[in-house]
Amino acid sequence: MSRLHPVKFMPLVGMIVLVGVLVGASAYAETGAAANNLPNPYREVENWAQLPAGVQWGHVINVLPDAHGNIWVFHRIDPAILEFDSSGKYIHGFGAGMFVEAHGLAIDRDGNIWTTDQKTKDGKGQQAIKFSPDGKVLMKLGKAGITGTGPDTFNNPSSVVVAANGDIFIGDGHGGDTNARVVKFSKDGKFIKAWGQKGTGPGEFDQLHSMAMDSKGRIYVADRGNNRIQIFDQDGKFIDQWKQFGRPSGIFISKDDTLYSVDSSSNDKTNPGVKRGIRIGSAKDGVVKYFIPDTSTNPKVALAEGVSANANGDIYAAGQSSSTEHKFVKK
Repeated sequence: MSRLHPVKFMPLVGMIVLVGVLVGASAYAETGAAANNLPNPYREVENWAQLPAGVQWGHVINVLPDAHGNIWVFHRIDPAILEFDSSGKYIHGFGAGMFVEAHGLAIDRDGNIWTTDQKTKDGKGQQAIKFSPDGKVLMKLGKAGITGTGPDTFNNPSSVVVAANGDIFIGDGHGGDTNARVVKFSKDGKFIKAWGQKGTGPGEFDQLHSMAMDSKGRIYVADRGNNRIQIFDQDGKFIDQWKQFGRPSGIFISKDDTLYSVDSSSNDKTNPGVKRGIRIGSAKDGVVKYFIPDTSTNPKVALAEGVSANANGDIYAAGQSSSTEHKFVKK
């Protein structure tokens, strides 16, 4: 009987172990439940952003840092778009009288501000609007005040993200009888394609509440109604789904592929056993490392619905129900 030499056998064992680890990680990423008992190395900075006289907080729905470290806020009172410097000093605001219900926010590589307006009133709403940093309107997608399923109409557009080449992706739908699709446009606003429908399967949606893009250009959709993040390539090919980041209202991916997800609506009915708060992990492998719990005892007042982080890893959270802007830093 032949014998296996130990030196030759060990690499095979290592290969088997490695394959097992990778398979296990993949299975965890796709089906693992969101954990509530992870470390929280963050503390909140109270009263971080200071508003000038005459400006007040509305329902804060989204917040993003730009390439200069300034912080942009989208909220539901005029002026709808606010800019702060890194210390929280107010710079300026614009967009007054333009929105029915503020929702999606993105900043492209040229520093332009993208927004979505998800409701309809007085001939306004149901559009994605691109602004220059000084507030000039550069582009509008969708027909103002008109809902639809065509290439130039939306029904509750709730999120937006812009690729490195300028292609625009709109998350069109907010549950109920609204749309449930991702709509892709060229950088000059020409319709390219759409994918998705209402449902629970891969590539189907129920509330496309937020979107983000990783360093490889893959699109992450916060499919809130289905308690998951779905991942696609830019042609709409389904890649994976992750449930370990909770019931995501807002997601953000930093340049180093750290993934931030804020859960504002998990409860015993919608997502049993999962607590609300901000989960921080990796877009590379889906592993969640940290959790900032929502300490509110009122189920109608969540910590936040939007989340982002600056280059230093400071976290910004948009308080929709609490009508304020939160900042968290490492302890």
